[in-house]
Amino acid sequence: MPRQNPNQPQQQPQGQQSWTPPDQRNVQVNMPQHALERLQRMRSTGGQRGLFTSDLSVNEFLLVKEAGFDPVGMVIGSSIYHIGYQMAYFNQSQELTVLSQAMYNARELAMARMEAEADALGADGIVGVRLDVGRYEWGADLAEFIAVGTAVRSRDGTSHRTKFGKPFTSDLSGQDFRTLLHAGYRPQGLVMGSCVYHVAHQGLGQWFKTVGRNTEMENFTQALYDARELAMERMQAEAEALGAEGITGTQIKESSHGWDSHIIEFFAIGTAVTPTSADHQIPPPQLVLTLNS
Repeated sequence: MPRQNPNQPQQQPQGQQSWTPPDQRNVQVNMPQHALERLQRMRSTGGQRGLFTSDLSVNEFLLVKEAGFDPVGMVIGSSIYHIGYQMAYFNQSQELTVLSQAMYNARELAMARMEAEADALGADGIVGVRLDVGRYEWGADLAEFIAVGTAVRSRDGTSHRTKFGKPFTSDLSGQDFRTLLHAGYRPQGLVMGSCVYHVAHQGLGQWFKTVGRNTEMENFTQALYDARELAMERMQAEAEALGAEGITGTQIKESSHGWDSHIIEFFAIGTAVTPTSADHQIPPPQLVLTLNS
């Protein structure tokens, strides 16, 4: 269950509609013809080894290989999305569900297309996933959501896909991916939660009460607290749907994306993991001295 503020429980603002994130990327994907041609040339056919591409560093590439996986290709998903508009009351803190859904769905489309490319390569999963948001001058209300990672396949033929039959996704580096596997865990999926929140403006009466004083702005504190909790709650719900034991590398990112100064997106993201054995052999840390200048 998500953590709750012991002093002031989270409440749904009056008139605000609740929102549940969509299922695990159950969207229909149509890849461009050039993408299909590129992926086809990368696949191994007729005993001929295919060419792989990867955005892993040299160290990451070698450690992924040492962990028993072969990189099979760099996979990409993209979605250019029109971000809608939602009216917010000047003096009310509330989630803007229209914007929350837009930001969440756009990322899901990009992730689904990236996974479809991994599927086409016969991959077990994707490591080193990056999610970026870009804007262009030709569309003030448009944003491109891009998902990029390296698809990998297990050499021993064991399936490492999720219970939904999808390739696993992870934002872990090659080093962290190898360490996780050797410790008896494996990634299940990149899980995320989004919440776009309007933080109420300070009223004139409140300004007079606080001018020249050191005091907590409780209404602002509670608004940001609630928004972060909503994002984390949705991320946790995705991990539970995957049957994960926990989430590693969790990050909470805050961005305004060019909206009003009082509108902020809270985006929670991490890698859901599950144990592969009951006995976790974790090697002790070793001292390493670098010879680099």
